[in-house]
Amino acid sequence: MNMKLTSKFAQLNKSKKGISACILAAGVMTITLIPESAYAHGFVEKPGSRTALCSQNYGSLNLNCGNVMYEPQSLEAPKGFPEGGPIDGKIASAGGLFGGILDQQTSDRWFKNTIKGGPNTFTWKYTAAHSTSKWHYYITKKGWNPNKPLTRADLEPIGTVNHDGSAASNNLTHTINVPTDRSGYHVILAVWDVADTSNAFYNVIDVNLVNNETPDTEVPSQPSRLQTLKITANSVELQWDPSTDNVGVKEYQVLRNGEVIDTVPGTTFVDKRLKPNTEYTYTVKALDTAGNKSKESKTLVAKTTDETPDTEAPTQPKGLHSMGTTATSVDLMWSPSEDNVGVDHYVIYRETAGTMIKIGTANPTSFLDKNLQVNTTYKYAVTAVDLAGNESVKSNIVSITTKEQGTSYEK
Repeated sequence: MNMKLTSKFAQLNKSKKGISACILAAGVMTITLIPESAYAHGFVEKPGSRTALCSQNYGSLNLNCGNVMYEPQSLEAPKGFPEGGPIDGKIASAGGLFGGILDQQTSDRWFKNTIKGGPNTFTWKYTAAHSTSKWHYYITKKGWNPNKPLTRADLEPIGTVNHDGSAASNNLTHTINVPTDRSGYHVILAVWDVADTSNAFYNVIDVNLVNNETPDTEVPSQPSRLQTLKITANSVELQWDPSTDNVGVKEYQVLRNGEVIDTVPGTTFVDKRLKPNTEYTYTVKALDTAGNKSKESKTLVAKTTDETPDTEAPTQPKGLHSMGTTATSVDLMWSPSEDNVGVDHYVIYRETAGTMIKIGTANPTSFLDKNLQVNTTYKYAVTAVDLAGNESVKSNIVSITTKEQGTSYEK
C-alpha cells in the first residue's frame, strides 16, 4: 500500500467534508463479503463509464467486453478503498469480475469521453438505490502510464461526498472539479460505499481531458450521412459519421421533430417507445467541450412499421437474492430484465407443496414477502412480463430460511 497516497486521501477527505462536488456512484447490499456473482445496482451513465459503454443501450462503443455488456450495474467488491477494496491491477473490474476484461489497459483499448477540466456533472443510472454512506472519486496522476493495469499509485483523490445513510436516489448527480493541470487520456474512478454492508461499487470512466487556455470558438463540423440501421413498429435506430473539431467532439444532440431528445457520446442512437406506422424526422448536432454546436445534419425521415403481435418474452431475471430476513419476512431483489418493447412487471413465485405458486407482482425489482412462519425455509423464483403479457423463464431459485423468533433483521 502506498502510504503517501493513503495519507493524501485522508487529508482530502477531511478538507472536503461537506463538499457537494463529486461523481455519483451506486451499488447494492448483499449477503456475502465477496459475491460469486455480483448483485450491483448502478453505474455511471454520463459521462459513460467503461462498463456502460460496453452495453448495447449506450451504443456498444466498447467492444469485446464479455458478459459485463449485459450487466453494467454489476461491479461490486469490498469497500475500504484505497486501504482495502480490489487489488492493484484489478480495480476496473472490481476484483476480477467478468473475467477481468475491464482491467485490460492500453492507450487505445477503450472509448474516451471528451471532457474539459473544471466542474463536471456526473450522472448514475440506478437499477436499485440502496442506503449510502459516501461516494469518493479519484483521477490518474500526471504522467501515469496508460499501457499498464491501473493501480493505487496511479490515482489521486478529487472529492468525497458523505451521505446520511438514506437511499442513493436522494443524491442522484454530483458536480466535481476535474483537474485543469493535465490533458489527454486519463481515468476517473468512482467508488460508492453502501451504508449497511461491507461492500462498495467501482466504476472507471475513460476521458480525453481538454484544458486549453486559449478560448475555443470553433464549431465542430456538421455530422454527415445520418441513416437508419433498423426500424420496428416502436423504435428507430440511427447512425451517422463522426464530426471533427479543433479540440475534440464531446457529444451529439439527437433531435426528433425539431426537439432535442437525448445526448450521446458516440455515433449511434436508438429512439424507443414510438408509435407504429408514424413518420418522424431526425437531425443531429455535434458539441465540443466549449459548448460550440455544429450545424444540424441533413434531415432524415423515418417511418415506423405497422404494429405486429409481440410474441417475444423478456429476458430471464438474474441475480435473485435476499436483501435481508426476519422471523416473518424475506426481502427479495434481482437484476432487471430486458424486452424488445418493454417490461411491464415481475411475478414472484414461492414454492408451496413442491409447486411454485404466484404470490405477488412487483415493479421495480424488489419484493417483501411478509407473514411467514418462524425458522422456516422458503424457495423463490421471479419472472418478467412485458406489455403484451409474454412471460420470461423463471430466474434462479433461491432458498431462504426465516430467523428464529426474536432475532433481529439480518442480511
